[in-house]
Amino acid sequence: MKHFGISIIAAIAIASLCSGCLKYEKKANSSTTGTTTIACDNTFENIMAQEIDVFEYQNRDAHVLATYAPQSVVLDSLLSLNTRTVVLPRDITPEEKKFLKSKRRNARSMKIAVDAVALIVNNDNPVEKLTLGEVADIMAGRTTVWTDLQPNAPKGEISVIFDDKGSSLVSYMRDSLLNGAELGPNVYAQGSIPAVFKTVKENVNAIGVLGVSWITTDMGNADLTQEELAREVLSDTIVQGASLSDDIKVLKIYRNDEARAYKPYQQNIFDGTYPMFRQIYLITTGNPGSLASGFYSFVTGNVGQKIILKTGILPARTSIQVVQLGE
Repeated sequence: MKHFGISIIAAIAIASLCSGCLKYEKKANSSTTGTTTIACDNTFENIMAQEIDVFEYQNRDAHVLATYAPQSVVLDSLLSLNTRTVVLPRDITPEEKKFLKSKRRNARSMKIAVDAVALIVNNDNPVEKLTLGEVADIMAGRTTVWTDLQPNAPKGEISVIFDDKGSSLVSYMRDSLLNGAELGPNVYAQGSIPAVFKTVKENVNAIGVLGVSWITTDMGNADLTQEELAREVLSDTIVQGASLSDDIKVLKIYRNDEARAYKPYQQNIFDGTYPMFRQIYLITTGNPGSLASGFYSFVTGNVGQKIILKTGILPARTSIQVVQLGE
């Protein structure tokens, strides 16, 4: 296990994506042909990979080359002009737009999803729910053992597991729960999001922090072919959101002044009862008529939003059918 304080983020050369273009036959660039690059916050990787698969299935002469990296690296790739399209858990600021405009790049951005931040524990851990205050105390290192929360909980020290030291999930917890203060010494980075899941499954004292799309039954779509996935979302049938995985326990969370706790189901994200969520934005400086612009239109359009709906999070621009859940 890598300790959070000394984990090293490998440098990612997003500009090197362009070398991958050479393996494709050169096509004239249009909204549906050619090659473009995208840099995506790695906590949103599993969703964006599905978006690219379906877009390329629809447009056989289009190739979207993706890099997945921590938020700061993704933003730097946009501002350093190494890529024209990025996915971030925040919008770009007026100052960043002004800078891009000074470089003759006009940025467009749109919210594409609302992602819940989920907390997961081992199935053998009896803890079922936490208040936001208890979550903050765990993140800050003020609460260090499970028995401080529940007498019959594991007796070991709590290990908080993130994917990466520079993860946007780290920023979310620090900014939304700790008012910008640093996380405690009980926080670790495992190097990848699947490693967070694996650590929690194997360690009864661990608590993992993930975007909810990583712990839904939609993860089974990884076994679908590109064609199978595309046919499913391109059909006229109603898309159903994914349920949560039972391989681990997803904790219920409630605000300090509320009596009821909620899991990060789509309905609870939709009505705001689940308290830990963040906005996901797609940002592009692609020129009108370019492939970057075409992909932007696809993700923000009906099919792109249906793909997001399938993954268990809330699409920003598609109506959803609310179903009453028993929790």
